[in-house]
Amino acid sequence: MTETATGLEIGAPAPVSPQMLGVDGRSHTLEEFADAKALVVVFIGNGCPTVRAYEERLMELHEKYSAHGVQFVAVNSNNPHLSPFDTHGEMVARATEAGLPFPYLKDEEGYLARALGALSTPHAFVFDGELRLRYRGRIDDARIAASVTRRDLDEALGALVERRRPPVEATDPFGCSIIW
Repeated sequence: MTETATGLEIGAPAPVSPQMLGVDGRSHTLEEFADAKALVVVFIGNGCPTVRAYEERLMELHEKYSAHGVQFVAVNSNNPHLSPFDTHGEMVARATEAGLPFPYLKDEEGYLARALGALSTPHAFVFDGELRLRYRGRIDDARIAASVTRRDLDEALGALVERRRPPVEATDPFGCSIIW
């Protein structure tokens, strides 16, 4: 698949991260995860039905790869004034309800989303151990799990864990637009 989305170029270093409030009540930056062998940043939104369809798959990927030093981080960049589902309080409730096992952070001003070129929720960005972008795009090719034929994020992570280049480095994400 060809690279058609705009944003941070493959191989480019991660931008300096803003301080983002997590559902744990603490401020976080991406730099605090720099010791990970790979960092997966997935933009999500609480009210997006596509994100909800992917929550279980994201948690399964987290479980599969966390033992290999891969860190997952979910980021919500939706404007809470335009999307009341995406306030910090609603994020805390959603993380608890879904049982998210990884940090869930609020990108209040949308800085990180803009810096990476995030287009929709979900939209995944994978950085290697040097915080260089190695994959960006969709999680897989179908919202309905039974219809999946291509597992792009899983394949990218498998390659990085084995210190190989991902077979596909960029795909077009699909889901709900980020609400600026």
